[in-house]
Amino acid sequence: MVTFQPRAAVVPKPDDGLVSAVLEGGGQLADPSTADVIVWTDPHAPEELRATLVASPAGWVQLPLAGIESFVSSGVIEPTRVWTSAKGIYGYACAEHALALMLTAARGIHVHLLNRRWETAPLGSPHRLLKGSTALVVGTGGIGRALVSLLTNLDVRVLAANRSGTPVSGAEVTVSADGLQQLVPEADFIILAAALTRDTRHLFSRQMLAQMRPTAWLINVARGGLIDTVALVEALEEGLIGGAGLDVTDPEPLPEEHPLWSLKNAIITPHVANTLDMSLPEYRALVFRNVRHFARGESLEGLVDPVLGY
Repeated sequence: MVTFQPRAAVVPKPDDGLVSAVLEGGGQLADPSTADVIVWTDPHAPEELRATLVASPAGWVQLPLAGIESFVSSGVIEPTRVWTSAKGIYGYACAEHALALMLTAARGIHVHLLNRRWETAPLGSPHRLLKGSTALVVGTGGIGRALVSLLTNLDVRVLAANRSGTPVSGAEVTVSADGLQQLVPEADFIILAAALTRDTRHLFSRQMLAQMRPTAWLINVARGGLIDTVALVEALEEGLIGGAGLDVTDPEPLPEEHPLWSLKNAIITPHVANTLDMSLPEYRALVFRNVRHFARGESLEGLVDPVLGY
């Protein structure tokens, strides 16, 4: 039951679908200066949001992305308001992309794409099945949980790691961050789906990369800063690990002269695991649900912890 009709400002670039989501969720449109809710539409404008909030009484701000590092680092997110992000809406899209990178690596598709003549795979080639392999999923939010489901359906043994060690359905073992290093040597594929925070920056350092199997692949569909890029290049060049499938990099965009581009055991896609065409309908649906939750006095989805930064 609706308890009140929240006043919501859809800014700075009003989207017809988001406006409809607010109205259908039980809200009414308002100027930021009188709004109960700010539905932010620009993922690249933390300073503009800061300026908007100076004159706004809004007690809740909905952000349009899951990775909110730029908003955290700019100091926009503070504990006097309720903050929600779009975490969860990218889950299946990014999980599918991670699976695509895994399959590409397992079957050597990235190598075959470069060939201009018919070359069969000899006995002892690195081509392999995903079935029966072991995958370690690091980060078990929307992306991680969706990927665990996909992998278990392919008869992949799944291990998982998250901040708290909370068990994940479908994973044989779930450990906290402190236990991650113990699982790394067991994995044929390590998939990064964690948030980038002070604690997770360069999570895969030289030390962690050195714990990987020499045939294992590191897949990243989360944030480039989770990996020490210099250490990764060295590990790939020296054959210390099997390879890396990266939809995100550090730096990003990856400069044209960067050595990662020339490595045959690196697969790079330009942060396209979740495009605007895929995410916008999901964001509109999230705004609709959250405005309805807010109007009914219910808990919001995607709550952000201002201290943890995600």
